[in-house]
Amino acid sequence: MLERLARFVVRRRRAVLVVSGLTLVAAGVFGAGVFGAVKAGGFQDPAAESTRAARLVEEQFGQGDPDLVLLVTAKDGRKVDDPAVATAGAALTAELSREADVVQSVSYWTLGSPPPLRSGGGDRALVLARIAGDDDHVDERVHELVGPYTRSDGLLRVEVTGFAAVFNQVGTQIESDLARAESLAFPLTGIALVLVFGSVVAAGMPLAVGVLSIISTFAVLHAIALVTDVSIFSINLTTGLGLGLAIDYSLFIVNRVREERRKGYSNDEAVVRSVLTAGRTVLFSALTVAASLAALLVFPLYFLRSFAYAGIAVVAAAAVGALVVLPALLAALGDNLERFRILHREPKLDGAGFWHRTATMVMRRPVLVALSVGALLVALGLPFAGVRFGLPDDRVLPTTASTRQASDVLRREFPSRDTASLSVVAPTASGDLDGYATALSGLPGVARVDGPKGSYIGGQLVVAGQGNPLYQRFAGPAGGVYLAVVPSVEPLSGEGERLVRAVRAVPAPADVLVTGQSAMLVDSKASLVAKLPLAAGIIAGITFLVLFLMFGSLLVPAKAVVLNLLSLTATFGAMVVIFQDGWGADLLGFTATGALDTTTPILMFCVAFGLSMDYEVFLLSRIKEEHDKGAGTVESVARGLERTGRIVTAAAALLAIVFLAFATSGITFIKLFGIGLTLAVLMDATLIRAALVPAFMRLAGEANWWAPGPLRRLHDRFGFTEGGSLPDDPENGAPLAPPVPPPVGVGSR
Repeated sequence: MLERLARFVVRRRRAVLVVSGLTLVAAGVFGAGVFGAVKAGGFQDPAAESTRAARLVEEQFGQGDPDLVLLVTAKDGRKVDDPAVATAGAALTAELSREADVVQSVSYWTLGSPPPLRSGGGDRALVLARIAGDDDHVDERVHELVGPYTRSDGLLRVEVTGFAAVFNQVGTQIESDLARAESLAFPLTGIALVLVFGSVVAAGMPLAVGVLSIISTFAVLHAIALVTDVSIFSINLTTGLGLGLAIDYSLFIVNRVREERRKGYSNDEAVVRSVLTAGRTVLFSALTVAASLAALLVFPLYFLRSFAYAGIAVVAAAAVGALVVLPALLAALGDNLERFRILHREPKLDGAGFWHRTATMVMRRPVLVALSVGALLVALGLPFAGVRFGLPDDRVLPTTASTRQASDVLRREFPSRDTASLSVVAPTASGDLDGYATALSGLPGVARVDGPKGSYIGGQLVVAGQGNPLYQRFAGPAGGVYLAVVPSVEPLSGEGERLVRAVRAVPAPADVLVTGQSAMLVDSKASLVAKLPLAAGIIAGITFLVLFLMFGSLLVPAKAVVLNLLSLTATFGAMVVIFQDGWGADLLGFTATGALDTTTPILMFCVAFGLSMDYEVFLLSRIKEEHDKGAGTVESVARGLERTGRIVTAAAALLAIVFLAFATSGITFIKLFGIGLTLAVLMDATLIRAALVPAFMRLAGEANWWAPGPLRRLHDRFGFTEGGSLPDDPENGAPLAPPVPPPVGVGSR
């Protein structure tokens, strides 16, 4: 199949390039709409108790967490209870209530001056507002309101924060970060590609495939966003992974074309042979990367599912670009591929290169290398045993962000977390709710409980609610009620999680559901943990199957999975030390909260596992190719590493540049993603490929390629080989097309 495809592409190169160009233009026009179609949410399980309870609070009671919180500061040393300040505060509350789609606007001054809405110093107070509509509409209205309500007049200074305002600013920050990352990644990668390829024209090949992959995926994401929710954060993965895979696959193909031309084949025949060999590796690599990312589809959070949409699409686009568009370009360029050379290096003779010597040295002492490197990776991974997970809040923003600064004031100066209370919903109220509210108010970590009968503190009713309009909102028209449990602890923290479990453990007189930020954290973690075994099984199962079909071995796939897990564990250990414990936080410019975002390690695992398999397949395919030609274990491993070591290292370095560009983001979990993947890629391309793979393959010997009889026959019938018996292989027969001398410079790589 690949041979027919390669010969068709080479023969119809102009038509392929024209069709590709037209497709790229159409994808660019349609894909440009993706930025207006994606969303900033997706961190909750739609079927979780907290999500269902939040819907009930909104639908039955018209309540919910405030979308906007105005932090109002009295100027010139005044207090919020001064008559002039109170009049201005009430007027501000009324002004906000008249804005389109604002369905609730209350404040310290309109609710009877409740102490929790006033700062400890008495100079600040809060205005709380909710906006009607779906997430997109709320985000749009928040964006329109933040500017006008960030103001300072004669009496008041007003700052805006709140959950919706924070994540609107997160989305805006990500868009600007993405533009900056691209402006860094593309020129730096271009320079590095010229150094790696030694030719300006050849260096342009990966960038061309990368642009095709990214723009095509934007179009796919836009189409998906028209029928289901897609996270804005998937755009970052599209850009980083699209450029990274384009670099990997183009390096593999172009390097093989140069290698075949050095053997004396014509340009067209060299391109065909490269698609049959390196192209087959690209295809299987794409399958393993896509399988890793497809595992994200099992999770109910659309934040993670969006990365599966983006990842599968960009992998497919990069593979098509490398197997169709790139061969057409190479066939059309011919000798011009080596135009504008800036470096000229003579290729090393077999057995004389650095990587051959490295592999040979490792295989002289395989036990020592395996134990020492393995122990190092285990030691690096030990901090991951103490990982703690949380959900993103305002602290993912840089300290210079306006909503972050206002939220820091709330956290520091207000005694309770009224803007992040737990809601306990009883859709059909019955029994002693007064006693239930009293019990809840006595729990550790509870500042106050508000309900239809009043406010409870420390196990006692302290404010009667009868006849007070402030408490009427807790009773629904259908007979249901809800209670607001205001925490005195940080909502998105271990204390917040323990509070949720304590609230749910209190015997209730009716069926109740609990929601709020802390409850959503607990439910999200439970949902992710429940799906992890299935996701891990999908990744391991498909990876094992693909590698078995390619190599016909049981040990090679098992070794690949184990070594990749070892490498990733070490990476996650480093992430705990840096982003959870805060080592280097000031240098890297983020705030450590004592926890990692719940979803980011799962996403990193799937992406990094796929990329690790990318390099694994490329290395093992060359080792297997040498072994099939009759080389023993030691020589086939040494030759395989010699012919792939430089390319894998170069690909990893280039990919690291891409991910480090995204690590400049001001959003903490995007920074975590970029730095984490950089470490994973570099560790895999060095310690794993250069040390552990040769050591373990030397120890296994011929058992590397063993499979029981039934599975061997299954592979012989359905498996694939890496260009095993090309009809024009000069080592197995005369070439179909007579070799031609390579042009000047081609042999330099």
